[in-house]
Amino acid sequence: MKLVKLIANLGYGSRKDVALMFREGRITDPDGEVLYADDKVPHEHIRVDDEPLDPPTGLALMMNKPLGATCSRKDPGRVVYDLLPQRYRMRDPALSTVGRLDRDTSGLLLFTDDGALLHKIISPRAQVAKVYEAVLAHDLRGDEAALFASGDMMLESEKEPLAPAQLEVIEPRRARLAITEGRYHQVRRMFAAVGNHVEALHRVSVGGLTLGDLPAGEWRALSVDDVARIFGA
Repeated sequence: MKLVKLIANLGYGSRKDVALMFREGRITDPDGEVLYADDKVPHEHIRVDDEPLDPPTGLALMMNKPLGATCSRKDPGRVVYDLLPQRYRMRDPALSTVGRLDRDTSGLLLFTDDGALLHKIISPRAQVAKVYEAVLAHDLRGDEAALFASGDMMLESEKEPLAPAQLEVIEPRRARLAITEGRYHQVRRMFAAVGNHVEALHRVSVGGLTLGDLPAGEWRALSVDDVARIFGA
């Protein structure tokens, strides 16, 4: 791929914008030597304004999504893409969230521009568990774990029962729930179905990948090993 198209596809600007960057000498190698649009240079040897070029297609990120941000590109309020570099909105192929967390849910959110990886993670067949920590309005009554794990639980307006989910009680009003599906507001609706209300919800892991010490509102790129950890490798 020609350098102008490569850099434009990574969101640095239109091809016209990137061509101007070459003319201005802003595209260089690690030693500061100016590159030209027809040069053949390894991706990792390209610098834009002395900064390494963003990762190529196949990028995967994790974010500790804060409360109040939505997983949308078009929202009058704050969106998760506002927390990423502006050029990440312009990448081609586009960077998308892997599933969604609603405005009032915080925690681990994945992004990728790899469609095959996205579908592999969200597919129920992959059995990738998403673990949420919930703070509840009322004490757990004691039968929730068995009901959630039964595979027979039905949610209002749904035609198929939920796949078995694992509930871990931490305190009378605090629990972790591991689900392998991603139905609309699933965790909140599950607790509502047993007469409770989720007051706070935080996703702590996706598969074997956890947030670690990543602060709220921050993000980092995933390594090959990180991605493998999602699937238990």
